Amino acid sequence: MTCFEFPITERTRTLLRLEQVYQRLVFFIAQDEANCHHAALMSLFEVLEAAGRTELKSDLLQELERQKLALEALRDNPVIAQDALDAVLEEIEHTASSLLEISGKFGQHLRENEWLMGIKQRSVIPGGTCPFDLPSYHLWLQRDTEARRVDLLRWAAPLMPTSRAATVLLKLLRDSGKSYQYTARHGAFQQMSGGKVVQLIRVTYDDGLQIVPEISANKYALNVRFIHAGTGEVRARQVEQDVDFTLTYCKF
Repeated sequence: MTCFEFPITERTRTLLRLEQVYQRLVFFIAQDEANCHHAALMSLFEVLEAAGRTELKSDLLQELERQKLALEALRDNPVIAQDALDAVLEEIEHTASSLLEISGKFGQHLRENEWLMGIKQRSVIPGGTCPFDLPSYHLWLQRDTEARRVDLLRWAAPLMPTSRAATVLLKLLRDSGKSYQYTARHGAFQQMSGGKVVQLIRVTYDDGLQIVPEISANKYALNVRFIHAGTGEVRARQVEQDVDFTLTYCKF
C-alpha cells in the first residue's frame, strides 16, 4: 500500500520536514562511503536550516507538555493499559528534558566552526565542493571511515533532541488516527468537514495504481483528487477509474 501524508497545520508541516531531514542524516552517517558522508554533511546543514527557528524549541516543549497533561488524565482509566501509558509518559519526560538541556541558539556549535561554515557556503554552488575549491574538505573525505563517522556523530549529537521530540509527537499524532474507507468516483472525492479540526490527513491506497493524490482541506470541506503524475514527457491528468482508498484523520 502507498500512504501519503498531508499536514493541515504549520506545526505538523514542520514536524514532517524535521522527520525527513533527520532520517536522511542518520541514514547517510551509517554508511561507509565518502560520498555518503558528504551527503550526511549536506543533510546536517539542512537540519540546521530546518530546525533553526528561534521559537521551535519552545513550540516543541509546549506541545510535549500538552500531550503529557492529556495522557496523565487517562490514569486509572480501566480501558487504558497503564504500563503502556507510563512508558509513553516516561518517553515524553525524557525527550522534554533533553530539549531543555540545549543551551544557546540551536546549532551554535556548527555556526562557530569556520571550517564547516565554509563548506556550507560553498555547497549552495553547483559543484562548489570540488577538491580545488575545498582541499581540506577533500582531505577529510579521504580519512578513515570511522574517523569521519566520529566527526559526523559529534557534530550531530547536540541537534538530536529536536529529532526525538519530532519523532515522539508524530508517533502520538499518527497513533491517534481514525480511519475510514471511501471510493473516489472517477478519481475525485469530496466531503464536508463540518468544522472538524485535524492536524494530519493520511491517504492510503493500492500502490499498483501508480497514481498520486492531490488534497485540499479546510474546516469546511475536504477534496481529494487522484491523478496520473506527470514525468515531464506526459502531462499530469486526473484518473478516470474509481479509486478505493483509506482516509485517516489524525489529531492530538
